[in-house]
Amino acid sequence: MRFHIITLFPDMVRAVLSESIIGRGEKKGYINIDYYQLRDFSDNKHRTVDDTVYGGGMGMLLTAAPIYNCWKHIREKIDGFGETKKIRTVYMSPKGNLLTQKKAEELSENTDLIVICGHYEGVDERVINEIVDEEISIGDYILTGGELPCAILIDCVARLAGGVLSDPECHRKESISSGLLEYPQYTKPFDFMGRKAPEVLISGHHANIDRWRWERSVLLTAERRPDLFKIWLENNFGNLNKYDRKFLKENNLI
Repeated sequence: MRFHIITLFPDMVRAVLSESIIGRGEKKGYINIDYYQLRDFSDNKHRTVDDTVYGGGMGMLLTAAPIYNCWKHIREKIDGFGETKKIRTVYMSPKGNLLTQKKAEELSENTDLIVICGHYEGVDERVINEIVDEEISIGDYILTGGELPCAILIDCVARLAGGVLSDPECHRKESISSGLLEYPQYTKPFDFMGRKAPEVLISGHHANIDRWRWERSVLLTAERRPDLFKIWLENNFGNLNKYDRKFLKENNLI
């Protein structure tokens, strides 16, 4: 999978995505991340990419032409790969659809993802209407620019690309992916400051371990994210066995 980032601050995003799992995935060739300095696509000698807002107001707005020029350059580059492609352009915006694991899975089905990072007061609406397929938000709060949301989006999507994680089970069993929050985890030492790890986890009885983990996930989700628990229960109740339903009933969850 290829990612194309349009930004005023490429080093800011690169600093995040070049480390850890995503960085290793790129070095091994499982994903490719290209950064495009928006000022390089300005149509004036001063390389300006912003201007005052029509109608008045505080702050500056990113103009349409540099973004469109950069996007067009990226599309021509992608077309040159000579393969069947599935391309999507997203704009990081607090007005966008909320980023979820389901949305990340949908985006991971593309061959190329073009991400536009806004700044200042945002982006001229006309270029959004012209080239953007979807606006995406990472939450109900305002940040200085789209670079941090972009890094979060790509981290979330890139780890789903084949080979980035050692095994697909790594993300299927994580919080949210399964519909439930992940169960608590423990490592050595067994006793830390008088707090002992659950005995079942060192029992070697894998069925009991799996059961304990499932029960902890259910309880944790019901307590901390009742919204997620409600959705999970609606989607999975018909597949629960009598022991699962008994557990839910004993804990007043149904």
